[in-house]
Amino acid sequence: MRKITKLPNQLEIIAAPLSGTKTITVLVMAATGSRFENKNNSGISHFLEHMFFKGTVKRPTTLAISSELDRVGGEFNAFTGKEYTGYFVKVEAGRLKLALDVLSDILLNSKFAAEEIEREKGVIIEELNMYLDNPLIYIEDLFEECLYGDTPAGRDTIGTKETILKMDRKKILDYMGSQYSSDKMIVSLAGGFKPADIKLINKYFNNFFKKDYKEKLKTNDEQARPKLNLFYKKTDQAHLSLGVRTYAYGSPDEITAKIISLILGGTMSSRLFTELRERRGLAYYVRTHNEPYTDSGYLTTQAGVPIAKAAEAIKIILAEYKKITEKLVSAEELNRVKQCLIGRTTLNLESSDSLANWYARQAILFKEQNNAGEILTPEKYYTRIKKVTALDIGRVAKEIFVKQKLNLAVIGPYKDKEEFEKMLVL
Repeated sequence: MRKITKLPNQLEIIAAPLSGTKTITVLVMAATGSRFENKNNSGISHFLEHMFFKGTVKRPTTLAISSELDRVGGEFNAFTGKEYTGYFVKVEAGRLKLALDVLSDILLNSKFAAEEIEREKGVIIEELNMYLDNPLIYIEDLFEECLYGDTPAGRDTIGTKETILKMDRKKILDYMGSQYSSDKMIVSLAGGFKPADIKLINKYFNNFFKKDYKEKLKTNDEQARPKLNLFYKKTDQAHLSLGVRTYAYGSPDEITAKIISLILGGTMSSRLFTELRERRGLAYYVRTHNEPYTDSGYLTTQAGVPIAKAAEAIKIILAEYKKITEKLVSAEELNRVKQCLIGRTTLNLESSDSLANWYARQAILFKEQNNAGEILTPEKYYTRIKKVTALDIGRVAKEIFVKQKLNLAVIGPYKDKEEFEKMLVL
């Protein structure tokens, strides 16, 4: 049974025991990400994530930090999203003190040396180049740009080469000084810990304080007509992302939208995987997913197809979108997909790091919504999945799959926007 504890400094701890495991994960998550940035400091959340691993007073170098965890076979990493940033250490259950000591040290005592900041600019620019050269990754960034335009929600999490090169120590300290506020952070502890271990967190994290936290700008989620983002690139394959606006995180229909994404392209037996790959031979990768943010959301299908057959692939995707609005999903298909979602989640949550992330992500996103939702146990989540009906699927499909909500991003050797714009009809 998970337990939520609030420390005197307003920092919340979520402790979720996991029977039968010999590992433990400590995840610290902050309610900040690229949506909390502006055009001048775009990418600073991600840059700061890198800098936390560059040395503290106690552990003055990257090597001193990594070798201490490598010595015990620990796993450690960090990630930056649009609405949260996380740092975790996963170790044997008996190594909890070490995990807490290292995590608290980097988050509270990092030096942010000017020479390390300059050096890291090159590293992050190469990371950006890697993304730009990988259409499977970059297509999602282009799709979100199509949805949200030149706003924090529409900009790449990593920033641009220009903003990366302009990062300096003052910007980083100013940003950390507002966004890493104790009341907007979570420490998630999961795995094979003892009840007494929870008290250790206060010892290591009591020096976090409440700060002058800056909220993100609300996303404009209105759309009156279809939108296109065409990115010219000489490629041997066209990469496309075709989708619609859906629902915010925790909304009553979020799970229904998730199930629709699985029906359409979330498995190897899904409708679009079968149609595009198995029957037509048009694609190797086909995937549909639903992405909810705190104040918006979207569902999109991504695929890599022959350059000469992009139009055919788009028509097939749109036809499946239309079909799900016109004919109720069968009981057999719906039950199969619901059980798939429950089974996938169960398998994923067998590990302490996934369980820690499960609770931390919910807690952080609800904090951003001013505690607008209930933090679900896996069992409560499964109950909500089981309650979704074919009528719910039909109702939501009719609401989201309409012409004015269509958005298309394409990477390939194309220059004629009008040709693609004409296809965006349901």
